[in-house]
Amino acid sequence: MTTTTETYGVDPTASPLALLLLGREADPNSERGVECPGDLPAASDPDLVARARAAKEKLGDRVFILGHHYQRDEVIEFADVTGDSFKLARDAAARPEAEYIVFCGVHFMAESADILTSERQQVVLPDLAAGCSMADMATAEQVAECWDVLTDAGIADVTVPVSYMNSSADIKAFTGKHGGTICTSSNARRALEWAFEQGQKVLFLPDQHLGRNTAVLEMGFSLEDCVLYNPHKPNGGLTAEQLRDAKMILWRGHCSVHGRFSLDSVNEVRERIPGVNVLVHPECRHEVVTAADQVGSTEYIIKALDAAEPGSKWAIGTELNLVRRLAKAHPDKDVVFLDRTVCFCSTMNRIDLPHLVWALESLAEGRVPNVITVDAETEKYAKAALDRMLALP
Repeated sequence: MTTTTETYGVDPTASPLALLLLGREADPNSERGVECPGDLPAASDPDLVARARAAKEKLGDRVFILGHHYQRDEVIEFADVTGDSFKLARDAAARPEAEYIVFCGVHFMAESADILTSERQQVVLPDLAAGCSMADMATAEQVAECWDVLTDAGIADVTVPVSYMNSSADIKAFTGKHGGTICTSSNARRALEWAFEQGQKVLFLPDQHLGRNTAVLEMGFSLEDCVLYNPHKPNGGLTAEQLRDAKMILWRGHCSVHGRFSLDSVNEVRERIPGVNVLVHPECRHEVVTAADQVGSTEYIIKALDAAEPGSKWAIGTELNLVRRLAKAHPDKDVVFLDRTVCFCSTMNRIDLPHLVWALESLAEGRVPNVITVDAETEKYAKAALDRMLALP
């Protein structure tokens, strides 16, 4: 696939929004901060690749670099392993000899790695502004208030929280403390089946779409069985009767990337490319998922392309860095981005080569920057929720 402005609808004008989407500007209202002690190398530095290699070589087995699938190619080049967030956290835990885990991903992923790794290991996030809009849509205070609403409605004792891996350590801890479990996009059905064996209802956090799509398309629930809890409205915008009648109480959160895809995107690509297979992530909206040919996690998408017939045509509904990488890896197939407009994960995209070089050189010089640490109480309950997921059949 040739990357052109026609293919992706990328506006070459460097508007503030475009720069934010590309990870080159900050949103002071939502991001944690981007300051780096010391000098951040310039993106134009021709020696960045050589500097990254030299710092990594100097550190040797003391450092282990994790690269999420949505990272830039320039960062993935230096990753020791690539994968989704949970796979990477487990990979880090399996490398106890590494003193430093450099997580090229986003904040909640680094938190999960800190929870699963040993106390002697330190997890480093090259840019603290690499957050997750979805994870930030559910705060500990909001979820505690929600639980009070469920208690007042008389259903808290029959409700089991299930939280998506794409959540903060605080939300994972809430889930563990209230007898719930974590899920990934790959095992969401198993997690929900387990939860309904424990109770009568599920509070699904923080991605409404994964919860709805799994319950309705995989488990036989109806859309009427699902209600949407809005933390910005009194009582979540729901009556006690609505809560008591519901089986799935969905948090009003979503992925800013996957939420951009629309039914129009699917219809347009089918008209433009006859015979195309539409493959989307379950974080997409319900109408997009129901209109697609296949639905699956990031790992599922990668495996589907690996197994696809030469000459087949694919429109992929997930983050653009991964779609471009898949197209490059499969030149015998026609692989395009589902939507015509750019859809980078703006915060994931903040981890660039200058930040990676800065982090590695700091470590090589004996300074440990941007350490992500989860406090003991939060870690205890978050790990309990993660352990329940690991015990799922």
